[in-house]
Amino acid sequence: MQNNTMPKSAVYIALGSNLDNPTAQLQSAVRALDALPNTQVTAVSAFYRSKPLGPQDQPDFINAVAAIETALLPLDLLDHLQHIEQQQGRVRLRRWGERTLDLDILLYGELIIESERLSVPHYDMANREFVIVPLYEIAPQLCLPNGEKLADLADKLKPHHMEIVAV
Repeated sequence: MQNNTMPKSAVYIALGSNLDNPTAQLQSAVRALDALPNTQVTAVSAFYRSKPLGPQDQPDFINAVAAIETALLPLDLLDHLQHIEQQQGRVRLRRWGERTLDLDILLYGELIIESERLSVPHYDMANREFVIVPLYEIAPQLCLPNGEKLADLADKLKPHHMEIVAV
């Protein structure tokens, strides 16, 4: 039997939704993350309202970041995240468009992963205030695997243009 676990790692997951009661979608996703095998949610940021990154003819997004400790291997974790998205009725109508739920692995410990299915750190996280601001809220001392300080990235985004909608 294959061992699909490793020592627990600190992992940060971005959560986003702008369809079908986005706040409830994120709350449900956090519960689902905490129920994953060999995984525990250790922190969740406030929920932030943000303008869409892509087409502007869609509702605002609700975004958050969750910190988890997990022993799941990165691709196994990705499979679980995609399953959670599907269980919650994942709808993705167009690239960078509206969606019921989006879960992205931002950081997985100190790992750097470049594969067909997964890029960690998340490829454009440094330029997205809806990722950096909530991540900084729960992990202000964090450094990215390349040595860049999260605090420096957060400073570049001040003042941010989001409002907290739920804590």
